[in-house]
Amino acid sequence: LARMLQWTRITQVPFIIVFAVYAFVVNGDVRYSIPEEKARGSFIGNIAKDLGLSDQRLKSGRAHIYTEGRTEYVELNVMKGILVVKERIDREQICGRKTPCLLNFQIVLENPMEFHRVTIDVVDVNDNSPSFLKKNIRLEISESSLPGALFSLPSAVDSDIGVNTLKSYTLTPKDHFNLKIETQTDGSSSVNLVLETPLDREKQEELVLLLTAFDGGEPQRSGTIEINIIVLDANDNPPVFTQKIYKVAVIENSSIGSVLIKVQANDADKDANVQIKYFFAHVTGNGKDLFLINSDSGEINVICQIDFENRNMYEITVEAKDAGSLVGSCKVVIEVIDVNDNAPLINLMSVSSQISEDALPATVVAMINVQDKDSGRNGKVSCFVNNNIPFKLISSLNNFYSLQTDGFLDREKVSQYNISITAKDEGDPPLSATQTITLQISDVNDNPPKFDKESYATQIMENNAPGSSFFSVKAKDVDSGLNSRISYFIAETRINNISASSFVSINIDEGVLYAVRSFDYEQLSHFQVTVTAKDRGTPPLSSCAIIDVYVQDQNDNHPEVLYPLLNKGSPVAEFIPRSADVGYLVTKVVAVDKDSGQNSWLSYKIVKATDLTLFEIGLHNGELRTLRQITEKDSTKQRLTILVEDSGQPSHSATIYVNIAVTDNFALAISEFNDFSQEKSSDGDIKFYLVLSLVIVSLLFVIFLTVLIFLKFHKWRRSKLFSECPNGTLPVIPYYPPRYAEVGATGTLCHVYNYEVCLTTDSGKSEFKYIKPLIQSTNYKVKQNTCCFRGSYNLSDFNKCVN
Repeated sequence: LARMLQWTRITQVPFIIVFAVYAFVVNGDVRYSIPEEKARGSFIGNIAKDLGLSDQRLKSGRAHIYTEGRTEYVELNVMKGILVVKERIDREQICGRKTPCLLNFQIVLENPMEFHRVTIDVVDVNDNSPSFLKKNIRLEISESSLPGALFSLPSAVDSDIGVNTLKSYTLTPKDHFNLKIETQTDGSSSVNLVLETPLDREKQEELVLLLTAFDGGEPQRSGTIEINIIVLDANDNPPVFTQKIYKVAVIENSSIGSVLIKVQANDADKDANVQIKYFFAHVTGNGKDLFLINSDSGEINVICQIDFENRNMYEITVEAKDAGSLVGSCKVVIEVIDVNDNAPLINLMSVSSQISEDALPATVVAMINVQDKDSGRNGKVSCFVNNNIPFKLISSLNNFYSLQTDGFLDREKVSQYNISITAKDEGDPPLSATQTITLQISDVNDNPPKFDKESYATQIMENNAPGSSFFSVKAKDVDSGLNSRISYFIAETRINNISASSFVSINIDEGVLYAVRSFDYEQLSHFQVTVTAKDRGTPPLSSCAIIDVYVQDQNDNHPEVLYPLLNKGSPVAEFIPRSADVGYLVTKVVAVDKDSGQNSWLSYKIVKATDLTLFEIGLHNGELRTLRQITEKDSTKQRLTILVEDSGQPSHSATIYVNIAVTDNFALAISEFNDFSQEKSSDGDIKFYLVLSLVIVSLLFVIFLTVLIFLKFHKWRRSKLFSECPNGTLPVIPYYPPRYAEVGATGTLCHVYNYEVCLTTDSGKSEFKYIKPLIQSTNYKVKQNTCCFRGSYNLSDFNKCVN
């Protein structure tokens, strides 16, 4: 037998080890079995291998353990990919008598988010000995007790389960008593002391027995209690309860002082021996703090708040003792009914604070675990988010949710979401909890710049100064940061086969348009420019606007007379008969003006005439008509000077001469008019030559005076400069050229050119030796007796050069 026991112990050790490291995967979960009371750091299982994960994935995913309880009994070694014991695992402390005893937790990985459920089955070992609540008990037994009389003994308690739990009792000595073990309907056992032979107080007034309880573990453990028996006279009937087991249900949070149940025991004795007292012999858990029995009536009352989440069942052994100290016992089973007194708890396992607006639907934002300490429907929780937001909750495992996008995001519409996650149980009334997540939406360049209009119209006055601004455009971009910074460009289009950038330039940052050249309304009255607005995002986006530019007319053209035509410098003669009536149309003066609008409205008037009372001209139509009848006194030769004037400000005019012959003889009128024209022409030529001679003489005189003054001034200036300069070097007279606008593809920049003039010591007698453009500066340089000046200079600079 000893050899068999030794062999059993030897073979049991590897069996436990193999059972401890045994792992299996069910529906993607991993389950291990491990004996309780393993040392810290003990190996549990290779989680990386069992989950099919690489060590690199565990590291990059920042794998960690998430447990729903407060104590973490297991630790993850990310470097090795194994699970080890972190804290002492006491099955009795964790699960009590519940089987199987399971530890549940999750392995959480990020980037991408995933988690795996791990279950550890804690296997009981025989680490608890059977024990009694008391070290000794006292029984008073009447000597009149007959053989077969039963006396209740306290049961031993063993926290272990299965084969390791309480199995048997032994009693020593067995002279008068023996043990009777009875199995109750709930599976528990009660121990009774059976009287085998009658007692004789006169022979032995007190007996001492030893009750030993054994478990079924290996090695076997035991506990003892000492039984002191006092032999009494007479009272030979112990109290007997009406029921062996009382069962009652109580709602948690029941009011203090409420009556749970009333137990009752009867005694067949009479008189003083029938008086019964009730008391608790044994209470499981913290029942002594929650319940109290009335020793006289047997009523059990609630004396403290009952919490279903702490314990859902209590077992109480009630004993009834009569006046003769005979005892009867029963068991009271109290079942606690859960009420919905715990709101759900929302745990954010992993959460993102920012997401890009181009994130695809079903992008995970957060991982959520929801718990409720209640049970049944009170602990069944549903989770949802607030309405009208593009997010949804997806349940992956029981009480685990992933918060995902439920559509496309647009930062320009909503830049931040406050996502309210609500967990609600199914209790009556239901309880709920809310957790809010603030999520920022980051911008991407998905909006091009937009102008207020697709097309604009503006005006610019002709003969404008080059480089002047005349219009500005503005585009807006609803993106943010660099994605909203806008630059403006002139699109490469053609205006009369000339690049648009030769007409207009734009400020790249402000969008202000500048005229590159001076415009002439008569050559170009309207043109279009396309402006492109481009943001600085990646990739950049752009949009265009068309600008219609209308050149406004100025009165810069004189009227031109088209009729009557000049014949060799003289106007053609018009003929009217002497019999012409009043209003007779002599001729019509036709003139045009290249300007437009008011600047081209022409008016006609006679400013000089041989006879002002004879003719009139239409103010606007230029029709020359007679004012009265022609008489014999009127000259046959009439000469009119007509002024044609426009309506501009200031106005411009032109003059036309009209010769009119009044005669009924057409041939005679022609000869007379030719003589008149020749005379007028001869006189006109003499006057012209006289005026020309006078102008030439005057001009020559003015030129002579100018040259004389310049020579005098030049001689005086040279003498003064040579007197100031020891070496007789002439200084360079600075020259500042005008500014010119240089326009490139989008030309808006103006450059100023100055010229460098270098003179040698004998330059006073010669031409300039070297001229080149350079950037304006006030520095000077000396090269081989040559003085060079840039820009302006002063006398001190000149003296430095000479010395």
